Parts: sequence; structure tokens; C-alpha cells
Amino acid sequence: MSILTVKNLSHGFGDRAIFNNVSFRLLKGEHIGLIGANGEGKSTFMNIVTGKLEPDDGQIEWSKRVRVGYLDQHTVLEKGMSIRDVLKGAFQYLFDLETEMNQICDKMADASPEELERLLEDMGTIQDLLDNNNFYIIDSKVEEIGRGLGLEDIGLDKDVHDLSGGQRTKVLLAKLLLEKPDILLLDEPTNYLDEQHIEWLKRYLQEYENAFILISHDIPFLNSVINLIYHMENQELNRYVGDYNNFLQVYEAKKQQLESAYKKQQQEIAELKDFVARNKARVATRNMAMSRQKKLDKMDVIELAREKPKPEFNFKEARASGKLVFETKDLVIGYDEPLTKPLNLRMERGQKIALMGANGLGKTTLLKSILGQIPSISGSVELGEYLYIGYFEQEIKEANYNSCIEEVWKDFPAYSQYEVRAALAKCGLTTKHIESKVLVLSGGEQAKVRLCKLINRETNILILDEPTNHLDVDAKEELKRALKAYKGSILLICHEPEFYRDVTTDVWNCESWTTKNI
Repeated sequence: MSILTVKNLSHGFGDRAIFNNVSFRLLKGEHIGLIGANGEGKSTFMNIVTGKLEPDDGQIEWSKRVRVGYLDQHTVLEKGMSIRDVLKGAFQYLFDLETEMNQICDKMADASPEELERLLEDMGTIQDLLDNNNFYIIDSKVEEIGRGLGLEDIGLDKDVHDLSGGQRTKVLLAKLLLEKPDILLLDEPTNYLDEQHIEWLKRYLQEYENAFILISHDIPFLNSVINLIYHMENQELNRYVGDYNNFLQVYEAKKQQLESAYKKQQQEIAELKDFVARNKARVATRNMAMSRQKKLDKMDVIELAREKPKPEFNFKEARASGKLVFETKDLVIGYDEPLTKPLNLRMERGQKIALMGANGLGKTTLLKSILGQIPSISGSVELGEYLYIGYFEQEIKEANYNSCIEEVWKDFPAYSQYEVRAALAKCGLTTKHIESKVLVLSGGEQAKVRLCKLINRETNILILDEPTNHLDVDAKEELKRALKAYKGSILLICHEPEFYRDVTTDVWNCESWTTKNI
């Protein structure tokens, strides 16, 4: 049975086409991985099927009474709402029913005997729905899920605006879990999640009986939970049975077949054109030339998709730093309360260190404390000599209305426009992306703009806070290569062991420093 049917979908932004006559069907129980390079339209597709965006053309049909749960990478949580408020929002339809029941009670006082009978019947139906959906134990269910995802440690009454990226993702996941939707739509759910909760989500999706569509660039995670791939490329959406590895084999085989057919056809076209050119003027061979010209005119010409620009990340390196990069003495980090025991850490030139551990332990806080962006609670940080620091922040909360060119130019005013464009193109961005505002780009494209600024600055230490979030497979592989080749020092927060394992010389487990119970 088809739960979602998309027919002849076309959509674009300005003169940039995203989909052209795309069709799609989601069947009961299918676990779909929606893949494609950054900017191919995966999040746009999700926004169209959930009604957040109107397509330029085409039909979107959901089967009746389907409850859809959507985890959106760009969801904004309102300031002033607590974690508890957001989680209780999962039961909004039950609170609406309670409001309706209270309104029925108000009407009963003035109702005729016939109306009273009907109102009592409606009230009984609503009461049954509330009882069957555990309405009167919502608070305990919220607390149970909060405990399971580690939100109780943060505090269910904490304002959601003050949460880290990982904590916010956990809140949205917990809300989805409480909603128990018929269909899950998940847009990069592992971004900002720590390894422990990626593992939890993996088990949850493996056991999930209903259908889901998952966008993820984390291939091991994707392979462990899906049974179908839909690949988005060049305005098309193509279906492949099996996991990502199976998709790659079939995709490469199809690509080679198409290239072979293209070469063969191009040779035939060249021979036909040559024959027509040589024989159309001669009376004896004019008919044969016209016949071949007709064949040329009717030929369905094979077109190869234009190769997408592959990113190239080559970090500019400054002179070597002193032997000491930084040293902390009895450093205690945090905001209102300490997040760590006193830390005595030392990093030396050439070390490449990954920080690992659950969200909320203070990994990002440690980076900002070392950089002097936030004050520590106690203790000190000593920075070494001749440090040229490049810092990649986990997330930028402010909306950016600059074009990509303006965004890079303001950091590198000495560059010509050609040099700015060339730098952005090297990071895998097309001309249309380069001329767009940063605000309208996908998460992965925005990350590439930020990486462009980082690689063009001379550095000898890179401080990277989850740089792989939103990056597609090609960009992630290229970043890994570039970090391995980098001769400077690296301090890296990352929840993907597959990424950092081959890059780093040391791994620091932040769970051994924390003051929290984990």
C-alpha cells in the first residue's frame, strides 16, 4: 500500500532547477535512505512532501489519516520554551481534545435534551481517546524518555534556546519518539549526536516497524538501518534496492554503460555527418545523404550528466609554532556551574587530538575556554608562541544575508573577485551557489563556504568543532585527506570514529573529566 505518492514533481529556486518531473512512492514498512551531494535538494524534497514548500509543478498525495513525524535539521526551537514544554508538544492533539471536552461541558448547561444526549456521546468518545492514549500520565512518559536520552541530566526545565546543537537534536528526537508517528522523516539525525545516542537511534530504527525516509551522509549508520536507496542527482530521483554499498556498485555499472553507449553513438554521429557532408552535393548519392540526415534528425542523442565539481581542501600553512601549543593548569570550565574537574592538559606541536564523549560534557566549552572566547570558572590556560589559529565553529546561529562572494571577500579584501570565485569553486561550489546568499544554501554548502575561509588563512593549529556535520561523502573524504596531510596541530571534536581514527595521534575522552553522572 502506497503511503506517499509524488507525481511529476518539478521545482527550482530562481533560475536554478532542483527537480525535473520527479516521481516517488513510499510503501508501508520501507526504510529508505535519501542520498545525494550537498545542494541536490534532499531537504527541499522533505519540505515539499511535508507541505512547508509549494512545488512549482506536480502532485503530493498522502494516504488518509497518516501521522507524519519530521526531524528537520533547520528546526528552530522558540526562546522561552523549556525542554519539558517541547516534549509535551508531542501530545498537542490530546490537549486539543481536552480543550474540546471542556467546551462541551460548558455547552451542557444550556443544551436541550436532544443536544445533551449528543454532547454526552461526543464527550464519551473524547474521554476514551484520552484514556487510550495515556493522557493522564503524560508527565511520567516525558520524564521516562528524558531519562533515556540523557535530557534529565541537562534539566527538563532548561530553556531550549540555551542548548547545544547535540542537546537540541536529542530534544527533537525525544519529541518524535513520544509522538509515535506512522511515518518518520529524518533529515541528518546523527548531526551533533554523540556515539552513544547514534547507537541508540540505530537500534530504534532497526526495530521500527513503520516506514521512514532518512537523509544521512554517515554511511555506516545508513547501511545499518535502510533497505532501499533513492539517489538524487541532476534533477532526477532514482531507486536502488539494498544498502549504500549495493547502490554504489549498480550506479557505477550504469554510469560505465552510459559512457560506453555515449562513445559509440558519438562515433556513429560523426560518421553520419561526414557521409552527409561528402555526398549531399552529388546527384548520385544525394538520396543516401538525405536518408542519413533523417536518421541523424530522429536520433535520440545520449547526454552525459555534467560532472559535479569535486572539493579540494588544501590548508595554507603558517610558520611552525613553538613546541608548546597550550597548557592548562587546574582549569575548571563551565558557565553557571562547573562542567569538569580541574584539568591539567598539555598539547605540543604536531599532535592531532580528537575530543570524544557524550554531548553536554563541555567539549565545545573547552575549545572556547582555550581560545579565550569565554571565561573559565577557575585555573588558567597558557598558549604557546607563534600560534596561527584556524577555528571552525560547530554552528552559526545568526542568519547570514551575505552572498558567498561577499562572505569570503570580507575576510580576504585583498583578493580579486576572480580569486574569491576560484577559492569557492575549489571547495566544490558551482557558479550558481557562489552567487547565492549564504542563507539559502544547504547545511553542507554553508559548511563548504566556512571551510573555504579556513583553508585560505595561514594556520599552524586547527581547532575544529564537528566539521563533518552536513558534509556529503566526497567532501568528508577530501577533508579527511587534507587533515592527514596537514603538518600543523589539530584539536578536533567529532563523533565519527571512521573519520578521526586515521587522522589523529591522540584521543582524549572527556567523560573522565566531567562532574556529571553519565
